[in-house]
Amino acid sequence: MASAERLRLITEAVREAGQLSVAELAGLTGASEMTIRRDLEVLADQGVLERYRGGASSLLLRGEEPPFGLRELERPDAKRRIGAEAASLIADGESVVLDSGTTCLEVARALADRRLTVMPLSLHAANALTGAPRLKLLLPGGEPRPGELALTGPLAEASLAALRFDTAVIGCCGLNAADGLTAYDLADAAVKRAAIASARRVVAVADAAKFSRTALAFVAPASALDAVVTEEGAPGEETGALAAAGVAVRKV
Repeated sequence: MASAERLRLITEAVREAGQLSVAELAGLTGASEMTIRRDLEVLADQGVLERYRGGASSLLLRGEEPPFGLRELERPDAKRRIGAEAASLIADGESVVLDSGTTCLEVARALADRRLTVMPLSLHAANALTGAPRLKLLLPGGEPRPGELALTGPLAEASLAALRFDTAVIGCCGLNAADGLTAYDLADAAVKRAAIASARRVVAVADAAKFSRTALAFVAPASALDAVVTEEGAPGEETGALAAAGVAVRKV
């Protein structure tokens, strides 16, 4: 089992059970107890769980989003493909507002050599775009969320309200035709809504796992999206429902 998959499995198992021993996690993952102890140290450093002698207990409540550093390890190849495909939908010369999150960070990396105007809504994406020779970088105001570094609050929303973009690229915590686009964080959801309202076209980016989730904060109905870029493993029933609602679905 790959390290990223093992960390994800440990995180979900400990969150579900509340606490698990090193021996139980070794049996679940097939890894040695020494490897599990190292994994627990990594997850403890990320604030996912708390170590105790012989095991760990979860610090994530049900319905909370795992930290950015852990999510960045999940399905990196799929996220890179999604990022490249989303970038291909954007024409040179466009103005783009780029949402926060790990998949949108891959979009930022794919746009770094393009002739565009881009406003990133996270410091991670801003860092990826800083110094790009042909790109005009606009920075919004706002308060960065710890770890995530997503810019939120009234300054971020006011920055978006003052501008009009050709395209908004939006990430999500959950997406389906019935519940629309959802997020775990209320302040993040408000910024996503402001970004959608500021753009002529809205492209959502989501790996396959997002279609099985509905997070707490409603962002927008599926009808607000012009396109969704996802991966081949995305559930056909959900992507078919989005297509029936008039959303162009691109799988990579």
